[in-house]
Amino acid sequence: MLPPPTILLVEDDGALRTLTARALRQSGFNVLTAATGAEMWVTLKETPIQLIVLDIMLPGTSGFDLFRKLRRESDMPIIFVSARGSEEDRVLGLELGADDYLAKPFSTRELAARVSAVLRRGGGIETGLDSSADGRPPDFIHFDGWQVSPARRELRSPSGAIVDLTGAEFDLLSTFLGYPQRVLGRERLMELSRSRIGDSSDRSIDVLVSRLRRKLQAESGEPIIVTVRGVGYMFKAEVTRN
Repeated sequence: MLPPPTILLVEDDGALRTLTARALRQSGFNVLTAATGAEMWVTLKETPIQLIVLDIMLPGTSGFDLFRKLRRESDMPIIFVSARGSEEDRVLGLELGADDYLAKPFSTRELAARVSAVLRRGGGIETGLDSSADGRPPDFIHFDGWQVSPARRELRSPSGAIVDLTGAEFDLLSTFLGYPQRVLGRERLMELSRSRIGDSSDRSIDVLVSRLRRKLQAESGEPIIVTVRGVGYMFKAEVTRN
């Protein structure tokens, strides 16, 4: 039997930190805690961590600054939590590459569910959109010379280079691959992606599409995801599975 995932909760409010850690443990996670960025770095050096729940408003250094430094060193899944639930903060978190964002006050059950969802995304795609005709996930998905491995959650460019995608970006790509050469309105795209990406809104979807499109275009030189004005987006490449 596999050991439970180890979660690092970085939260400066002592009472909330205790309550949240207890709830996550009751949900089956091994939980370590830190009150500051300095404590977070010490824990990361001493213990393997599978996911970080990171408060934005920390003493000394903001969660956004800690996130930027973390992303230079690791692609570990990170969920932001913050009392600042404005759209601007949510969009900034997504633009930086966070895997999810939860505004305070939040339900500890919802946080546990989102942690589980992010960890599942990191372990492989579990949706029929990525399955072959016999129900098994395909080994590889191809489009315009690109190769996607659903099992490894890995994207390779036509030159063979691995393209770094956040969990949310990979999940959005997987949604597009399930509906190639079809126009998807924003509402439909949010409906299809919500179970993978977590909280979705018009602007957060636009941000994720823009990030994913830039990464694909930077490698290929041509836009693979095109905007259909007034409607939504279309993944214009032909997709094959094997």
